[in-house]
Amino acid sequence: MKAEEKKRFLSQPVEHIDITQFDARPLVEAMGRMAYSARDLARAAEIYNRMLADPDCGIILCLAGSLISAGLKKVFVEMIRSNMVDVVVATGANLVDQDFFEALGFRHYQAERILKTGVYDDQLRELHIDRIYDTLIDEDQLRICDETVRHIADSLPPRPYSSREFLVVMGQYLAEGRAQCEHSIVLEAYRQGVPLFCPAFSDCSAGFGLVMHRAARRGEPTVAIDSAKDFDELTQIKILCKQTGLFMIGGGVPKNFAQDVVVAADVLGVPAPMHKYAIQITVADVRDGGLSGSTLVEASSWGKVDSSFEQMVYAEATLAVPLLVSCAWHQGYWKARTRRNFNAVLDQLAPVEQSP
Repeated sequence: MKAEEKKRFLSQPVEHIDITQFDARPLVEAMGRMAYSARDLARAAEIYNRMLADPDCGIILCLAGSLISAGLKKVFVEMIRSNMVDVVVATGANLVDQDFFEALGFRHYQAERILKTGVYDDQLRELHIDRIYDTLIDEDQLRICDETVRHIADSLPPRPYSSREFLVVMGQYLAEGRAQCEHSIVLEAYRQGVPLFCPAFSDCSAGFGLVMHRAARRGEPTVAIDSAKDFDELTQIKILCKQTGLFMIGGGVPKNFAQDVVVAADVLGVPAPMHKYAIQITVADVRDGGLSGSTLVEASSWGKVDSSFEQMVYAEATLAVPLLVSCAWHQGYWKARTRRNFNAVLDQLAPVEQSP
């Protein structure tokens, strides 16, 4: 009986939007002749096209919030595949609980409208169904994702890894015939040499897998995630690249991490210019002083973001991102970009440590 009830709740999968199938340029251009958020979005599209057309600019994509579960996965996969981004900084939820989870063959599901009220959350918990606003996830399948991360950690020599290094191994795991779908950020980044950074890597399904890995090896050497190494690696990219642009969705840790590398380079005695371009799509407010809603002009006071080409877009990501990225994809400046393959560059700069 419970199995049938669970099946009823998990019956309508979330479908990911494909920005290659529609040309948003006419709409975005028309929005540029309007006002308010429409004009802000059009200017953000113009700035993103500037990033793509600038041969010296390395583009850093920052992902916060529950974006993959909402249907934006194909957008980010296409950005990586089409060389529209050189580095990704994201939350673990986006990369592991959602993207890697789907790559293993699982799905996110649309929730009925009544479920958003929370009146059925006790029932969902009994059925092992997790809710993210109006999307649902099978908790039993999420535990398989946890176990898969543990299996990957168990297979590695025990030592500290940057989240980038560990995510490369996760991408390799999928590339070795285990991916159940072709559209995966972790898989495509592995194929294209695009670094994935997750500064709070344990704050997701990966954390549960690593806890299980450590618990089975009390008193023995284990795999660990070195967040300082993450910071150093992204700072080295900034130093090498010099000119950089930020495409930020949401805020939080990914936003701060990516902005801070300018200051980190200066601390290391290798001053690097502020991020030349910056876009942020957010619904956060500035009034609580939190980073997610802080303006890019404010970041200029910290010496992180140049104020010449910056644009805040106060809009929800599932509305704004497909329009902005479709506009840039169809404009086609990405076709002339050189693929940087920063994964290979970082591996050459800092050879992999040998296990004890």
